[in-house]
Amino acid sequence: MATDKQRMLRGDLYRDNDPELVAERRTCRTLIARYNDTAPDADTERREILDRLLGSCGADTVIMPPFRCDYGYTIQLGANTFLNYDAVILDCAPVTIGNDVSIGPRVQILTPLHPMEDHELRRRRWESAAPVTIGDNVWLGGGVVVCAGVTIGENAVVGAGSVVTRDIPPQVFAAGNPCRVIREL
Repeated sequence: MATDKQRMLRGDLYRDNDPELVAERRTCRTLIARYNDTAPDADTERREILDRLLGSCGADTVIMPPFRCDYGYTIQLGANTFLNYDAVILDCAPVTIGNDVSIGPRVQILTPLHPMEDHELRRRRWESAAPVTIGDNVWLGGGVVVCAGVTIGENAVVGAGSVVTRDIPPQVFAAGNPCRVIREL
């Protein structure tokens, strides 16, 4: 029988209060607390923490503290990528962010999904998750929310405050709630 962690990583229903997952989130929070408490000139220390925390983190990538995530090891960040203040990544499924991506303040990337049809499953804390992929050279304006299962194509720009519920093709400007393509770039 699969563990809750195995089910989570497969995208199946799992229980988020499983002791193994709770322990992994606690370990992540410990590293995040250290990261967020670093001195402004502690670039080397922050990079060392990111290398321990994340699945991968490309060269010259910067995450401005404070930063939050659930597990860390499911996050892959490309090179020369910038996450501004207050970024939140709920990474119950893989989150892949390409090279040269600019992410504005208070952006949320959310992979968890909760059963809509069965309130009893929700009450018993069952959930699933779907991956998020953000292509190279994407710009997410401040306050953007990227929902589970979404892919944003390379060179796309998503306007501030947008809620991205569906895939965004490459080379477009998209905005709104729900986010939709406004024009090609």
